[in-house]
Amino acid sequence: MSECQEHRNAIDKEEKTMANQAKRNFKQAPLPFVGQKRMFLKHFERVLMENIHNDGEGWTIIDVFGGSGLLSHTAKRIKPKARVIYNDFDGYSDRLKHISDINRLREILYQTVDGIIPKNKRISKHLKQEIINKINDFKGFLDLNSLSSWLLFSGQQVASLDELYSKDFWHCIRQSDYPEAIGYLDDIEVIRESFHVLLPKFKDNPKTLFILDPPYLCTRQESYKQATYFDLIDFLRLINLTRPPYIFFSSTKSEFIRFIEYTQEQQVDNWESFEGANRIVVNASASYSGKYEDNLIYKF
Repeated sequence: MSECQEHRNAIDKEEKTMANQAKRNFKQAPLPFVGQKRMFLKHFERVLMENIHNDGEGWTIIDVFGGSGLLSHTAKRIKPKARVIYNDFDGYSDRLKHISDINRLREILYQTVDGIIPKNKRISKHLKQEIINKINDFKGFLDLNSLSSWLLFSGQQVASLDELYSKDFWHCIRQSDYPEAIGYLDDIEVIRESFHVLLPKFKDNPKTLFILDPPYLCTRQESYKQATYFDLIDFLRLINLTRPPYIFFSSTKSEFIRFIEYTQEQQVDNWESFEGANRIVVNASASYSGKYEDNLIYKF
């Protein structure tokens, strides 16, 4: 090997090492998203490790209600040879393209309230109007989810800027920038498709894992791009399309667990797919709605 080639190989190796170091192992989504499942990651990782061998070669993992993409990111990191499909029905990947704009507006709004309004305190009407003016004058991407997390109390969500402006403002603006999403969706297939079209394509493949984290039935869904796209009929349709192997997320804020118990008792609505399924419970709380349980139901 020539000295020139050795030098080129050394440079390539160094560049590859730097690129790998630049990719972060994200333990939470880069931008705000309600219900991103970061509290479930260790359980999710364990279920994947125990049920999909080696690096996942030959497997397809579909994040059917992709949300923030955190589960897709984690699945690809844990099982790098698996085909991972992120169904980005809410357009989260579009938001990731505008992190620099989001950080720029965050800094503008933070400087507006810093030293004037204590953290987590209500913003005065005069200062609220100043913030609204700065948002309206901003020449860049406006991310409603981020604005809601900065200016509304305890996880409230809204569907439009007008609805945001109608609320009381609170100083919940983060002090630091959001991280760049380097490597977050690398080697992941990003699609945007209705679940009732997507799932039948893979229903008969026993090495396709369905990750199912739908909007919780009987709860408000403003954090989703299409707030009414998952209703009772969609829930029943999803139940009938579900088959092992799957990982299904839900909460006692919805009626999912009670419904599954009913299907077992009456042996209706695809009850066999949920017979003998495993359940992991994580206790959670929200100041505006009290304590509740998040659930991970899985069956391989």
